[in-house]
Amino acid sequence: MPYKKLLYGRIWVKMVDYRDWEILKVLYSQKNLTKAARLLFITQPALTNRLKHMQEELGVKIVTRESRGVHFTPQGEYLVQCADDILAQYNKIKEHVKNMNYNAGNEVVGTLKLGVSNFFANYELPYILKLFKSQYPHVEFKVITGWSKDVTKLIHNKDVHIGFIRGDYSCRGLKKHLLFEETVSVTSREAIDIVDLPNLPRIDYNGDYLLKSLIDNWWAENYSQPPFISIEVDQVDTCKEMVINGLGYGFLSSRILNDIGDLYKIVLTDQKGNPILRRTWMYYHKESLEWNVVKAFVNFIETLDTNASKKF
Repeated sequence: MPYKKLLYGRIWVKMVDYRDWEILKVLYSQKNLTKAARLLFITQPALTNRLKHMQEELGVKIVTRESRGVHFTPQGEYLVQCADDILAQYNKIKEHVKNMNYNAGNEVVGTLKLGVSNFFANYELPYILKLFKSQYPHVEFKVITGWSKDVTKLIHNKDVHIGFIRGDYSCRGLKKHLLFEETVSVTSREAIDIVDLPNLPRIDYNGDYLLKSLIDNWWAENYSQPPFISIEVDQVDTCKEMVINGLGYGFLSSRILNDIGDLYKIVLTDQKGNPILRRTWMYYHKESLEWNVVKAFVNFIETLDTNASKKF
């Protein structure tokens, strides 16, 4: 391992331009000079010259050109492995310098990395960022969206500063703040008898794993036969539109139905008659509060009235 540390140090000194590492990562993913140059917004001759310069600086061959593209040498493969660490370190240094600017000038600046569930990204996040941006105009955002179970991985791995997660996922070791609770309803265009539900057409959609489990458990507690699923879709918004147009009933949460008042709704309850709730949380690592941009955003969310507007 001493050899690796020595080589790593030598590379860090020689290749001071962080763009070199981005070039290596993009070229490795594309294995094609023309495609890589297009993604990097440079010309192919400029990319070729940069590679030649890197190889001369390091005294090693990084890639070889073949009829089907480029092939990375063992040394090139190793450099690509180093790229992630070095770019992460570069971004950390850049954020730290911006944080120092805050301490000196009493201004919150920097890039906030957010992991956000699909629903939250579509229905809640734009309004939140608008409000936050009005207070802290020099903050930038990098937003990654996905299913809540995937966002939990992002926040655990520290790939994002803050995660917005829908559902009660296990997030040990993280700080959390409850944003809001929702009921889930059997929703249809016309009035229906819940006893007849197994015989009525249902609009089903690929929802979050915990939501699917919640609905399946409720169904198993109340019916001995499977549902009659007449239409399957991949998005909750599509399901909502199908329900609005009278094509069947669906299981929809209260915030999705905020702006729709003429639908028939039966709130799901447990065996004791209590409404079954779906919660949305903000998660973050305690140590991330050392970054002023994260601290400012967490404080902003914790003081935001989640019931003040239909937008949030």
